[in-house]
Amino acid sequence: MSYEVTATRRRPQAFEALAGQEFVAETLKNAIQSQKIAHAYLFSGPRGCGKTSTARILAKALNCANGPTATPCGKCQQCLEITKGASTDVIEIDGASNTSVNDVRQIKDEVLFPPQSSRYKIYIIDEVHMLSTSAFNALLKTIEEPPPYCIFIFATTELQKVPATIKSRCQQFNFRLVPIERVKQLLAEAAAEINIKADDEALYWVARESTGSVRDAYTLFDQVAAFSGDHITYDKIRDKLGLVGVDRLNAIFEDAAQNKTQEALLKIDEFLQNGVSIEQFIVNCTDYLRSLLLIRAGITKEALLGQSRDRYSQVVLQAWNPIQLERALSILLQLYRDIRYSLSPRYELELAFSRLSWLSQYVSPSEVKKAIDEAKSLLMQGSKAPAMANGSQQAHAQPQNPSPRQFISMPQSEPVQAPQPQVSAAPASQPSPAQASASANPYLNRVITDLPRDTQPAPSSAPVRNIFAPPPASPAAESAPAQAAPSNHATAPLSAQTNNPPQFFNTQSVPPDMGTTTDDFAPPDPTPPDAAPSVSQPSFSYGGAVPPQQTAAATPNQSNDSSDFRSLAIKELSIRDPMIGSSLLQTGEWIKSGSSVTTQVSSTFLKMQLDSHAQNISAFLSELLGEKVRFEVVLKQIVAVAPIEQNAPVQVKILCDTFKGQIIGHSKKTEQEIANEAAQRNAEKAATENENATDEEDEE
Repeated sequence: MSYEVTATRRRPQAFEALAGQEFVAETLKNAIQSQKIAHAYLFSGPRGCGKTSTARILAKALNCANGPTATPCGKCQQCLEITKGASTDVIEIDGASNTSVNDVRQIKDEVLFPPQSSRYKIYIIDEVHMLSTSAFNALLKTIEEPPPYCIFIFATTELQKVPATIKSRCQQFNFRLVPIERVKQLLAEAAAEINIKADDEALYWVARESTGSVRDAYTLFDQVAAFSGDHITYDKIRDKLGLVGVDRLNAIFEDAAQNKTQEALLKIDEFLQNGVSIEQFIVNCTDYLRSLLLIRAGITKEALLGQSRDRYSQVVLQAWNPIQLERALSILLQLYRDIRYSLSPRYELELAFSRLSWLSQYVSPSEVKKAIDEAKSLLMQGSKAPAMANGSQQAHAQPQNPSPRQFISMPQSEPVQAPQPQVSAAPASQPSPAQASASANPYLNRVITDLPRDTQPAPSSAPVRNIFAPPPASPAAESAPAQAAPSNHATAPLSAQTNNPPQFFNTQSVPPDMGTTTDDFAPPDPTPPDAAPSVSQPSFSYGGAVPPQQTAAATPNQSNDSSDFRSLAIKELSIRDPMIGSSLLQTGEWIKSGSSVTTQVSSTFLKMQLDSHAQNISAFLSELLGEKVRFEVVLKQIVAVAPIEQNAPVQVKILCDTFKGQIIGHSKKTEQEIANEAAQRNAEKAATENENATDEEDEE
């Protein structure tokens, strides 16, 4: 008896024998049992996964003598003929060699004849995607409405090349690759049938090299069995399959993890000298790094790792963290893509392992960010402790003779009053409002200037006034006679604060254009509580505008200084909207007439820009003046210079008309002078030409 390869000898003959295609087998069995048989089937999937075998099993199940059945007997004449491929009613056609439309027309003619000895006439067309477009079009009508005794079974490995019109007329079944463990089991059964002893590790690598194709696994098994003899071991098949092995991969990756570039490159040279291909070596290294990454993720399933977890190097696992393992795997995957177009694949491989040697020093951006965050948190924690200690010391320490301080403040909205008596000091356990505010607000610390410590304290008649302290509770203090202010303005008392101080203290100095400050304040005369207060105003002016922190009702009769009012408004609006403030700086004088504030601008663009914000500006000015006003912008009238057309030459007029210009100046000379100059130039030109002609004649 002639030798039969394992793939042919172990071809499935029943639905139960299909490996890894349980869904397809169960669906076809149920269809046969329920007599719901389709007129066309389309089997698609990778090579060697059972498409043609399933088509033959389906043909036997439909034409078996026991009837259509899900379990063909395999002993009747129809089953035996289909198994041998000699049945006249089951026609197998190779689509790769019968691609023309004439071959399809022959099928159409044969379909008209009923089966000779079987129940169904079945056409099995393998690699159907190789048919031409004309052949598919000729087959459409036959597939859509075939005779009741005719069934088409198509098999293809490239489903995307099959036209959609064919797919829509067939029942589609997708075949999948067989798991490696299942392939390994099939190889063990095949080895037991021929009395060959095989190690599990060797069969695993054979199954893994087949990538899930049963036919490829059987073919590779036949080669390994012929090479190994009666016992198949991993050491025997390692060189046959071009495998590097876990032990040798552990050694080379330990060198790379320990920055031993020289040893790693020497091992690579040894592998290549032994006949290991570069592509296969890269594939093995990629599988090794993938297994290490799975181990670091906590996966120990041997079916995924390929080996026992204990066989992988602990040195590499401890040297590289998951991020570095991902980086290494990415380098090798990119290497496999680069060697196809590289000048020397070996150079690319050596360069990749040189990069892996310093991978232990690789720091990912996420690790850098994490380190920065940790350093920031440590710095923040370190800065909080001294700040809390300083705050505690300031809160509990009360100086006996505080040094005088100079306060720079905006004019207050309240009338200037005489200096008030010194308020009794707060208990030592509680900080003063000035200290608390100064320590809590760094902005206030900037405007408080410490004077020299050796400054003599102020006389008792003019004590240092704390502007942040609450006003005295006694109403009699409000009518106390005024004291003479000392000459040193640094210790001059400021106006008393209201019972409800504003939330915002403007500590900036007054700009020059907002008024003129003075060091001397005239205190008001004492008046009865029921009389209207007569307040002497300071020497500076607000230009008709309401001072900061003052309501509109408080200044109904103030003067209207347009320049100061304009400066104050531009300053406040610049803080709210810098664009509006920049535009207002280019305006002219502001004139208030009735309920409108008018100004002039010199460009149309500037006017349009201010008109778009006129509503917001008007609202702000109304709030500032305490009355409803309207902001208006007027375009400044530009007087155009009359064009000078006094006896202009025709050429000049043509230029003006062409370029849309005007004559803005002309020569002061009279027409007679211009004519004389032109005549003189013409005479000089003629004389020069005569001299040139005379010289040429002399030369001749």
